[in-house]
Amino acid sequence: MTSEIIRMKKIQKILKKEKYIKIKLKNIATNHLELKAKINDIKGRFILDTGASNSCVGVNLIDFFKLDAIQSDTKAAGAGAIDMETQESTNNYLKIGDWKTNDCHLVLFNLSHVNTALTQHNAKEVHGIIGADILRQGKAFIDYNKNVLYLKKTKKNKHKNS
Repeated sequence: MTSEIIRMKKIQKILKKEKYIKIKLKNIATNHLELKAKINDIKGRFILDTGASNSCVGVNLIDFFKLDAIQSDTKAAGAGAIDMETQESTNNYLKIGDWKTNDCHLVLFNLSHVNTALTQHNAKEVHGIIGADILRQGKAFIDYNKNVLYLKKTKKNKHKNS
């Protein structure tokens, strides 16, 4: 075994001991990493974006994900689009693999430019983006070589209905 493989095995063992949850990521046609998650118990497909400061959902999916949305003064920008009107939704239940939080804040805006870019590269549309806010909350580690996200399990992240 090479020293890199041994190091990775040690890191994985430490993360498991520290109660990190392992979540599989899928490398899609655009070279983005995709993951499955549930918002308010509704399944969705999301891009993992370390450069996105906030996690986002398409504004057209407010009813789909059972979100309580309010207008926001913040303008969204990214992926070639600027000055987009936004809404926001707070205190949502988010589950990624076995990692959970009841404190998920979402920015809602038109993601059609993101989904157009994905479909032009033969990738499937996504419901939203998991951003740095969730990665920070979950004390994330990303293993790009194995396409795995690790999020730290916390005691306070119990589902309201559990």
